[in-house]
Amino acid sequence: MAAAAAGLLRQRAGGGGGAAAVWRSQRRQRSTFDVAVVGAGIVGLASARELVRRHPSLTFAVLEKEKELAHHQSGHNSGVIHSGIYYTPGSLKAKLCVQGAALCYEYCDRKGIPYKQCGKLIVAVEQDEIPRLKALYERGLQNNVRGLKLIGAKEIQAKEPFCRGLMALDSPYTGIVNYKQVAQSYAEDFQEAGGTILTDFEVTNMEMAKESSSESEDGLKYPVIVRNSKGEEIYCRHIVTCAGLYSDRLSEISGCSPEPRIVPFRGDYLVLKPEKCYMVKGNIYPVPNPRFPFLGFHFTPRMDGSVWLGPNAVLAFKREGYKLFDFSTGDFLDAVTYSGLWKLVLRNLSYGLSEMYRACFLSAQVKQLQKFIPEVTINDVLRGPSGVRAQALDSDGNLVDDFVFDGGSGDIGSRILHIRNAPSPAATSSLAIAKMIADEVKQRFEL
Repeated sequence: MAAAAAGLLRQRAGGGGGAAAVWRSQRRQRSTFDVAVVGAGIVGLASARELVRRHPSLTFAVLEKEKELAHHQSGHNSGVIHSGIYYTPGSLKAKLCVQGAALCYEYCDRKGIPYKQCGKLIVAVEQDEIPRLKALYERGLQNNVRGLKLIGAKEIQAKEPFCRGLMALDSPYTGIVNYKQVAQSYAEDFQEAGGTILTDFEVTNMEMAKESSSESEDGLKYPVIVRNSKGEEIYCRHIVTCAGLYSDRLSEISGCSPEPRIVPFRGDYLVLKPEKCYMVKGNIYPVPNPRFPFLGFHFTPRMDGSVWLGPNAVLAFKREGYKLFDFSTGDFLDAVTYSGLWKLVLRNLSYGLSEMYRACFLSAQVKQLQKFIPEVTINDVLRGPSGVRAQALDSDGNLVDDFVFDGGSGDIGSRILHIRNAPSPAATSSLAIAKMIADEVKQRFEL
């Protein structure tokens, strides 16, 4: 195949969200690379950027099935720079989030990417939430989260005049940013360091090259063939996959384990009408309930001045199904025939039914919001955007909560590193995750 060299067309757009970029693949003359990174979301791009900076003498490519970068989870998230409060002390999530937040702020400062350090309040509105809030405070301290403190009702109103609560955990270093803009900046860094980006390249097959088919040394030096849905090929020595919603399927394609499986959950947001955005200054979150698998409704200011409310969490019938009636037979059957999903559903049946009810009835969602800001009414909100979370589930129906890195055995399996689960706060943690992935790549592939 006549393969491609990166072509970048930038179209600068104004507004608080910052610059937008259009990326195109052009036909390339070189089709061989030392390492191919599959997936141009924020984790894939951060990892590719870190790898090319550490190994400038090697050749790297990023392969992306869409025509643009950061098109799915990275471009459909809340935009929060998390501080690391929630996560189990000692877990990768906790360590990488705290490190990643600091690196994210530093990177944005260096690159001139706008962000707002607007803070976050985790608010207890019932007496029985206060012990859980205090436990969360202790957890945050163990995770070395900066600036945490517990505040009372008067201090809550001083920070958020329309918010009501008994006690809150104040996290002043929580912020917001446009992660799609951050991801595009990573891509620019990668290309400026010599990396190649191939968009519109949907990986459908990976296999070892047959020696007899080699017409040069390339067949021995770059023994892994990666094919796309158009039948085009590239050759490489090693592969790193950061495929998000398709991480399990890429693992299966390469002959590695299908576990953990990805089950997509759609999160629908409401938005405050522009004339009502004055009611929210920073992030306002509920105290998480350990009986439920997801966090619950929260208030999230955005870089463009809007305020998102939500999200809920309902099973998506398509892995990239951002609309209520989006449906894929294959994705639906993959989910509903997986025993792990049914075990999760049966353990959380009442919660799941409540989420489905709230997804259908706006008044039910507003009722959740009024626990924190009583002045919000159904006339103050509109239906907003949606995102799809790539939730990893094990066969026992447990949400896989931490990062999962995986490889395989045999000729091709030993040449692949799969990033199987990079859940929220992966965007916050992207630069810290990239350093860990680069360490793992160097050790595993002996670069």
